[in-house]
Amino acid sequence: MLRRVLVANAMGAALAFVYFSFLAPGSPAPLGRDRDTAISAIVFAVYVGICFPAAAAFGHRVALPVKRWVEQERVPDDAERAATLAVPGLIALLSLGCWTGGAVVFTALNIAFENTPGDAVSLFIGIVLVGLTTSAVAYLLVERSMRAVFALVMPHVRESFNRNVGIRPRILLTWLLGSGVPLLLIALSSLAYSEEGEGELRLPVLFLAIVALLVGSLAMRVAARSIADPVRAVRKGLERIEAGDLDVEVEVNDAGEVGVLQAGFNRMAAGLRERERLRELFGRHVGDEVARFALEQASGLASEQREASVLFVDMTGSSAMAEVLPPVEVVETLNDFFAAVVDAVAAEGGWVNKFEGDGALCVFGAPGDQPDHARRALRAARALRARLTDLAGVHPGLDAGIGVSSGAVVAGNVGTERRYEYTVIGRPVNEASRLTDLAKGRGGRVLASAAAVERSGDEATGWASLGTVALRGHTAPTTLYEPAANVSV
Repeated sequence: MLRRVLVANAMGAALAFVYFSFLAPGSPAPLGRDRDTAISAIVFAVYVGICFPAAAAFGHRVALPVKRWVEQERVPDDAERAATLAVPGLIALLSLGCWTGGAVVFTALNIAFENTPGDAVSLFIGIVLVGLTTSAVAYLLVERSMRAVFALVMPHVRESFNRNVGIRPRILLTWLLGSGVPLLLIALSSLAYSEEGEGELRLPVLFLAIVALLVGSLAMRVAARSIADPVRAVRKGLERIEAGDLDVEVEVNDAGEVGVLQAGFNRMAAGLRERERLRELFGRHVGDEVARFALEQASGLASEQREASVLFVDMTGSSAMAEVLPPVEVVETLNDFFAAVVDAVAAEGGWVNKFEGDGALCVFGAPGDQPDHARRALRAARALRARLTDLAGVHPGLDAGIGVSSGAVVAGNVGTERRYEYTVIGRPVNEASRLTDLAKGRGGRVLASAAAVERSGDEATGWASLGTVALRGHTAPTTLYEPAANVSV
């Protein structure tokens, strides 16, 4: 990288010396036939011999922070990112500084040779212009050679953090290198050339150079803006999408490749909106926790055996309610009932696996790990009972039984490739369902198995034993628990 920059500056310096010593209007005679030229050559060699080693040492120092984190194969910190992005600009400024110093030295030497002030000023401006061109080339060379490094830095860079040259300045810089500086040098040469008989040519050359500069700069500004503005709009749109705002579109106002970019951005935003809508719909059907796990595992959720707790709730008297209440009121009652279930379960980190008629199966400890799943399930059962008691004041006759059980379950997808759902299967599911039926005949309307209470830690102190009972479909008796009368939610 630095070698290319030094070579570019060396070539620029050599071309500038040849031009201003032999080709520019008013330049002295060829080297060896003019003392001033010989002195200029010596000064040129000495200046380059001093400037180039100093510039190389400074360039290595600038590149050192970049080299350090790249060799260590790690992600750079903020200071190292800033230092990395600043390398092209610092190298360009270093180059321009050397050229400006050379302009001062050779202008002073020109004055010492007793040339006119106009010649000295033209020489200074000319060297600075050539220096600007060479420094711009140095910037582009360094930036090009560092693309692989920038690829590691840019994903971690905030917009306000990046101060490198954008699209519009880069296009204008390209025009400056290709047309602007050469036209300025033509204009300066025309002003400096004063031999008799050439006056008629000097004025048209000067006029055309000025017109070319003005028209060229205006045309390039328009061209740069036609690209930079749409790209900036797309960038702003990407920032809004990154912030979570998917309701964004950019105006497609270009008939070329930029328009294809704008239209592609709008299609991407529309696809993201559709994906988010499907994700929300998916989450509502299967629960946010299951949806998140399913999206993280593109092949689906594999079946696994794990410890979990199951809460089953079933409304009582729903058939009679449907016979005496209008359908609208029945639906409103069911919606309020299920809303209470979802709120109480979600508050403890569980999720509603499925709604079954006027009942619901709720799970704690799957698919995500919850070491205290039993405690969460029992707390949710007590909170849900309190919610349903309050809700009965709004919907008279609303009541439900709640059963909780814990133990080993098989959690995973059940169904076929065309249609499956995530659920849990095992003894705790059946036991919670049976406990729900029994709970409907108890005053507290909540029953839990010993397996759940024994796994609940300090929550167990809020539950009282009712003895054992033989549940239908179970060979071993089940010890029942219900919330203690003196325990509040």
